[in-house]
Formats: sequence, C-alpha cells, structure tokens
Amino acid sequence: MTTTATRTSPRKRKSNGLRPQIDADEIGLDALVGHAGYAVRRFQIWIFQDFIRTLSEVDIRPTQYSVLTVIGANPGLSQMAVAKRLGIERARLVHLLDSLEQRKLVKRIKSKADRRSHALHLTAQGETALAKFKRLAAEHERHVEDKIGKANRERLLQILAGFS
Repeated sequence: MTTTATRTSPRKRKSNGLRPQIDADEIGLDALVGHAGYAVRRFQIWIFQDFIRTLSEVDIRPTQYSVLTVIGANPGLSQMAVAKRLGIERARLVHLLDSLEQRKLVKRIKSKADRRSHALHLTAQGETALAKFKRLAAEHERHVEDKIGKANRERLLQILAGFS
C-alpha cells in the first residue's frame, strides 16, 4: 500500500464528464517529500493561517505583529533599522507603518540626530493593543505546540534561531 506522500499514480474520480478530478490529498509529491524547503513552506502556510485565524478579532497580520513587537521592545528605532532587522523592504515597511499609524498604534517622531529619519514609538494605544496581541500570539503558539509537540517546537526554535 502506498501513502499519500509517495503515491505516483493518484486515484481519479469522475467529475462533470469533461475530465477526471483528483483529490488534492491523493496527488503524489514524488521528490518533494524529501525537500526541507517544501516542508518548511507548507508548515509556514499552516502557521500563518493559524496566526491570522487566532488574531482575527484584532485584525493583525504576522508582519504587523513583528513590527509592533520590535518597536515595543526597542523604542526610538529608525525605520531603516526595523526594516533591516526584520528583512522587510523599506517601501513595504513604510506602507505598513502608514497603516499602523492610521490605527493610532505607532507614531513617527523626527530624529534629532538625523532629520531625514524618524524614530518609531508605540502610542499608548499601541502599547495596550500590543499586550493583547501578545496574549493572542501566545495562544497561537499553544496551537503550534499542539500540532507538533512541545519538544519538537522547542527543537524547531533552536534550529531556526540561526536564521533570525
């Protein structure tokens, strides 16, 4: 008996008579089964979907959460420093900060050292909101632990620590 992951000739079922349909879980993955990048990407998709679902009541996406968390931990950072630390393109970060500023979560203050840059700070509303976001993100992390187990989650964080 073959497994879904290694099946090479998927079962087909009739559809509307034009051509057979194949259930997604019946499609063989061939060499992809052994590719770390493929597995990591599939897990990333699951992680993002769960994060978005868990934090849906506060309408925060993973990148917004990352930016708010870094600004909260490092008040006064420049946009360039945040972009570089999180690996976000500057133009994308500017757009993201615009939306967070409109929601009154972040404020930009002209830098006294360099008039061309801005220091980033959470507003009082942003600090309160971030505390709630962190509680919901902790719930999301419990979902991850439920999915892969506590020891595997800890090991995964150890493995991936070298890439942050």
